[in-house]
Amino acid sequence: MVCSLGIEGSANKIGVGIIRDGEVLANVRRTYITPPGEGFLPNATAKHHREVILALVQESLKEAKIKPSDLDVICYTKGPGMAPPLLVGAIVARTLSLLWEKPLLGVNHCIGHIEMGRHITGAQNPIILYVSGGNTQVIAYSNKKYRIFGETIDIAVGNCLDRFARILKLPNDPSPGYNIEQMAKEGTNYINLPYVVKGMDVSFSGILSHIEALADPTKNPNKRKKTLEADASVAKPADLCFSLQETIFAMLVEITERAMAHCGSNEVLIVGGVGCNERLQKMMGIMCEERGGKLFAIDERYCIDNGLMIAHAGAEMFKSGSRMPFEESFVTQRYRTDEVLVTWRDD
Repeated sequence: MVCSLGIEGSANKIGVGIIRDGEVLANVRRTYITPPGEGFLPNATAKHHREVILALVQESLKEAKIKPSDLDVICYTKGPGMAPPLLVGAIVARTLSLLWEKPLLGVNHCIGHIEMGRHITGAQNPIILYVSGGNTQVIAYSNKKYRIFGETIDIAVGNCLDRFARILKLPNDPSPGYNIEQMAKEGTNYINLPYVVKGMDVSFSGILSHIEALADPTKNPNKRKKTLEADASVAKPADLCFSLQETIFAMLVEITERAMAHCGSNEVLIVGGVGCNERLQKMMGIMCEERGGKLFAIDERYCIDNGLMIAHAGAEMFKSGSRMPFEESFVTQRYRTDEVLVTWRDD
């Protein structure tokens, strides 16, 4: 039986989770929220994390009803992510490891999402659609690695949604993507947008540029102004949000279905913050049903970045014999899913 504490702080959320032999004991989280129309800068985000992380550690221990001596391992997000926020989690994890005399493990953020999703849903060997503010990947497990079948070639799907929310000056509370989802429910008119699928990869930057121009025609170059102004004359914000979701989610469904066909899989697991989107879940569910497959999705407690996913993935690593020398407890902004040797799976 392994009792693990995990710290996640790769972006604007800082979370601490505790899990013991698969049982969730604590999962606490805070979000750095900026004014409407603004994103979150790395140094300001790190400052927020520094101000709340110690209280979160104490809160998690209290919620779990355990003492530091009951822990077997301390885990933290090693990457990918923004360097200053990542460092906050790593430094606190290193300090706790020394203070409490516990082993330390660095966990890949993407692997944390995948293993948390598998644990909560019971999915065995699904095609994984990993969609968040920093990542967009279609993944399948094979021979001790999570293999990336397709991914974005520019910005992530969550980044596309967040940046468009800033153009519309939508609130960042609870999240820009959530507020786009709610506004999209009021949309009724579909507006044609670029649909960019290149083999198994997708591209969102051109779609974002196009829809930003529709939302604010005054920023268009003169050569495109007339066309875009004509489109924008009937483009309401709700219709733009609706059209953006329908287009980019259709792209994600297409490449996920192609991966299912290639691997002969009948399961799909959606993980990452954008995976909370109900419209994406519905569209993916329709595709799975038509193929005789099954969709696995999780709610915002486990979908959005959280410390529990790092604790769980770290516990799986620890049980399989993974150990990390203290001098290797650094962070890295670039840490791909397929770089990790999956020692805890035998299938």
